[in-house]
Amino acid sequence: MSEENLPALNNEEIARYSRHLILPEVGMEGQQRLKAASVLCIGAGGLGSPLALYLAAAGVGRIGIVDFDVVDVSNLQRQVLHGTSGVGTSKLNSARARLSDLNPHVQVDTYEEALNSDNALGIFADYDVIVDGTDNFPTRYLVNDACVLLDKPNVYGSIFRFEGQASVFNYRGGPCYRCLYEEPPPPGLIPSCAEGGVLGILPGIIGVIQATETVKIILGKGTSLSGRLMLYDALEMDFQQLKLRKNPECVICSDRATQTELIDYVQFCGAPSTEASEPQRFEEISVQDIARRREQGWQPFILDVRKQAEADIVTLGADTLIPHEEVGERLAEIPRDREILVHCKMGGRSAKAAQVLGRAGYEGVFNMTGGITAWATEIDTKLPTY
Repeated sequence: MSEENLPALNNEEIARYSRHLILPEVGMEGQQRLKAASVLCIGAGGLGSPLALYLAAAGVGRIGIVDFDVVDVSNLQRQVLHGTSGVGTSKLNSARARLSDLNPHVQVDTYEEALNSDNALGIFADYDVIVDGTDNFPTRYLVNDACVLLDKPNVYGSIFRFEGQASVFNYRGGPCYRCLYEEPPPPGLIPSCAEGGVLGILPGIIGVIQATETVKIILGKGTSLSGRLMLYDALEMDFQQLKLRKNPECVICSDRATQTELIDYVQFCGAPSTEASEPQRFEEISVQDIARRREQGWQPFILDVRKQAEADIVTLGADTLIPHEEVGERLAEIPRDREILVHCKMGGRSAKAAQVLGRAGYEGVFNMTGGITAWATEIDTKLPTY
């Protein structure tokens, strides 16, 4: 947009953005460019919260947010866009109210729907920059491919436990997300934040870096993270960078691209591995069935495959606790003459552990569907959830 077509700032906006205006790198023209810009935030969660807050505070004229979740009390440890009064309500309603209060000069557009291959291109089309604040691989690949097809910069961030990543993909001829991660990891290999945990401050760091990169792109100033992957370790307070190169064989962004449209990303990221195609060697059992059978005298050996820190929060009185990745090495601690009930927080890790036991010849192995979370919400509601 040429300088003469940039929107003017009124006196209130000049006062609001005064600390920007006296920066030579921003100035009046830069602030007008921010006002004229549009940014789409994918997600209003851990990364989307600081991202949207700082973009609104900076004066980005139009902010779009895609999300279809509701605010849960467990979100509040890190999702600073929301508050206690918003628990149980739409994240988008909470986000719109907070951002409008922070800066009434910003237009906030919301899309309360799941992003998919049918709607992504239509939603992305009207925005200058797309910022990926998602927490799952199907959406990351979808966002990347849509950005490449529409030739829009993709400001990427991800977090897990104490570590985060950030980069800028598909910007000025730079590499895309598929150049870095050509294929997704096997399903279930990387646990979610709900299973593995996350330091509440971590998404603030990565989300603010994403906001910084977005503002720099709009202003056309500085050096972006395009061609670099920034790695952050909060425990060590260490930042590292890896150089990224465009893959000349990339299926979506190279001159030899073979993919020219969006695909089924759930299927793409969920292709069964050799291990996943192995016959299931245990039985799933619901918490209701467990409660009923225990009332009738059932006394299985209860194996908790969570971490000790999780057991310190809430426990079902397990016979032993062995983290799921150690089960195969500690079979001597698990009896073979009793039925075994395996549980974790939500049922994913325990299913892996139960499969290990079945593969080792154990019989009568049961996996608690829904884990201790299901037990606390459906059977013993006095127990805490986390």
